Amino acid sequence: MTSAPDITLKSWFMVSLLGLIWGGTFMVQKLALGHMPPFWVAAGRIGFAAVITIAVWQLRGGRMFTTEATDWPRLAFVSIFSAAVPFMFLAWAQQHVTSAFTGVSMAAVALFVLPLAHFFVPGERMTLRRTLGFLIGFSGVVVLIGPAAFVSTGSPLEGYGRIACLAAASCYGVSSIVLRKLPPLDPIGLSAATLIFGSFVVIPIAFVQHGPPPMPPLEGLALVALLGLVPTAGANLLRIVVIRSAGPVFMSLTNYQVPLWSVVFGVTLMGEPLPGSMIWATLLILSGVALSQFGALQRLFGSKPS
Repeated sequence: MTSAPDITLKSWFMVSLLGLIWGGTFMVQKLALGHMPPFWVAAGRIGFAAVITIAVWQLRGGRMFTTEATDWPRLAFVSIFSAAVPFMFLAWAQQHVTSAFTGVSMAAVALFVLPLAHFFVPGERMTLRRTLGFLIGFSGVVVLIGPAAFVSTGSPLEGYGRIACLAAASCYGVSSIVLRKLPPLDPIGLSAATLIFGSFVVIPIAFVQHGPPPMPPLEGLALVALLGLVPTAGANLLRIVVIRSAGPVFMSLTNYQVPLWSVVFGVTLMGEPLPGSMIWATLLILSGVALSQFGALQRLFGSKPS
């Protein structure tokens, strides 16, 4: 797919919903890590999502590429680097880094996507306005999280954990660009392929690293099932639809919302104190999003972009 991005009101709704869903993911995954080792958390998450998505895909006819054009090697690359590899990186890293640092690293996805899209995706030029918007949004994330992002956990592997978080962010960035360039596919088929290829990678690695899967208590199983159903199966399909229609740069706006929603969930569900920087951070994030997507907002509300 090489056409210019088509950003609609539906696109804005989907990217907002993804921010909300993924904003609670790290909290749930942190709880799941209390019951299972990291690679089995990643394997359980992606395996559960694969079963659900494949069932839906087969009920819809089970087609993959919708034209004669196919590109299985690129599809395999997208699948492995948009699910399997980042899931393993993040599950392992969360044992050694703070949640705050994880939030900042996910916001950095936009900074990986912007220069890559400039060269490889039609209609995604890295203009001064767009660049300033993304930098303002990223600064809002840093203000929101504050010094906590750089507080040490004391883990001897913390440095490697931080590298793993940034590696996961780069995987999301690169796979978003490659995903946009795939030939026409059925969205649910593409989601199913992502999870199937991902399972082929994660499950064997989990066996090698941790041995046979443990039998966690009911709470642990419920947490992994929740991770598979909502932020993996459901959100993976939404992510694919957004990238294929609105483009990877627009999709990367989700990553500024994730830390914001993480704080909201922490305050409302975990009884954490409300950060004093919340209002300023929110204004910066929203201002950055509005500036980077100024043209899309003008088109959405019916005026011609300047």
